[in-house]
Amino acid sequence: MSYHESIDRGNFYFGFMQKKFLTNLGLLLFLNLLIKPVWIFGIDLTVQRTVGVSDYGFYFVILNFSFLFNILLDLGITNFNNRNIAQNNHLLNKHFSGILVVKFMLGVLYLVTAFIVALILGYSGPQLRMLAWLALNQFLLSFILYLRSNISGFLMFKTESMLSVLDRLLMILFCGTLLYTHVADSPFRIEWFVYSQTAAYSVTAIIAFFIVVKKARFRKLNWNLPFFLMIMKQSFPFALLVLLMTFYNRLDPVMLESLLPEKLGNEQAGIYASGFRLLDAVNMIAYLFSVLLVPIFSKMIKNKQPLEQIVKLSFTLIITLAVMVSVCSFFYGAEIIDLLYDAHIADSTRVFRMLILGFVAVSSTYIFGTLLTANGNLKQLNYIAVGGLVINFVLNFLLIPRFMASGSALSSMITQFTMAIAQVILAQRIFRFHVNYRFLTTLILFITGVILLNVVSRYLVFPWPFLPSHLTWLGNFTLMIVASVVLAFILRLWSFGALIKIVSDHNR
Repeated sequence: MSYHESIDRGNFYFGFMQKKFLTNLGLLLFLNLLIKPVWIFGIDLTVQRTVGVSDYGFYFVILNFSFLFNILLDLGITNFNNRNIAQNNHLLNKHFSGILVVKFMLGVLYLVTAFIVALILGYSGPQLRMLAWLALNQFLLSFILYLRSNISGFLMFKTESMLSVLDRLLMILFCGTLLYTHVADSPFRIEWFVYSQTAAYSVTAIIAFFIVVKKARFRKLNWNLPFFLMIMKQSFPFALLVLLMTFYNRLDPVMLESLLPEKLGNEQAGIYASGFRLLDAVNMIAYLFSVLLVPIFSKMIKNKQPLEQIVKLSFTLIITLAVMVSVCSFFYGAEIIDLLYDAHIADSTRVFRMLILGFVAVSSTYIFGTLLTANGNLKQLNYIAVGGLVINFVLNFLLIPRFMASGSALSSMITQFTMAIAQVILAQRIFRFHVNYRFLTTLILFITGVILLNVVSRYLVFPWPFLPSHLTWLGNFTLMIVASVVLAFILRLWSFGALIKIVSDHNR
């Protein structure tokens, strides 16, 4: 093949992957923005306000405790499987039966380990009962994610998109019935929230299971010790990475509860949850990028296709969104928290502002961390994650006794930015991407512009007659968001022409 033919083929392949990425990202975003805000603000937030900060803090601590052992449910199998099936579709039929047996065995191991550690830490009856249900939910969620990794590995993104919102749609139905109707005679309890999740995850797991069974032509379970050892060996680096990332992302509320007196610890964990839940809501946008990019990056790396353009495209899209969300939420943090919550407004605002700034860093890791994972650079990523865990633990240990939830939020923000910078540097060294100074200058101009727009919007006085007096800030906020989007197009970070062309080509 000649040099020019190779270039033409590379451009064609990039164009194909770009269209697949953008059109399916659009579908994913549409479905998730349609369903998940209803879940977050109509259900999850209402539950927080209904049961109170202390009860929700109790649930939030146990939830994050259950996350700490989540790696035992998977041992990196899902991440390994997503990359492996994307590169070798024919292996689904061979691997599916054996991995199913492994997943159920790991479920038992997870449950036993979580309860042993909980008993060592002195967890009592109510805590253990809550942990039992949350542990079941973690198993179901892990099982769903494994099943979805097979579906996305086949680049069946439309089916994957539907499954990504199905559990939340069912939760809205189940939990909404309990919250907003008179089906139950007694006041809403936090346990009902957990039961609704269990029912929704169960239905979603069953549907996803039958989709994958049909694709894999599954007949029966098959235990094979050599296969088990092979899977464990190949997935171990993924497992270690997930374990380390889980610890430095989920350690904060557990340390709040451990380092502070019990009642104060639950209260501060509830305050932290107020800010974290909003970060978790916007994190879904960044996570959707990684869902699409793992199989796309993996396939392109296997086919030795150039990656620089698709990395730049995905990074540009996510970083502009992240900057707008983070900066706008920082400047209007007090108003947002006051609109959503009834208590601890000042404390929750401080936590929220620090956590939401970390969204810029988290968004970057969803691109560069995903790229490095697809390329198999697990050893380097694990070293970085160890550093993140140490930084997070030390900062929490030093800051929580003095600043409580705010100290934990500051610890999280510093950790996230450290991880993002380290991953960007590592990706640059491995892939030797061209340093595009024009793009970096444009990005700096955009960030500066968004900050200035927010500053100006705080001093603008408009009547906004259609808004009540206590919500007039929403008018300024909306105007500033629109101006930030316009700025992205003016600086050509986004392009109407390119998006229209991709959509029109996709529909042919």
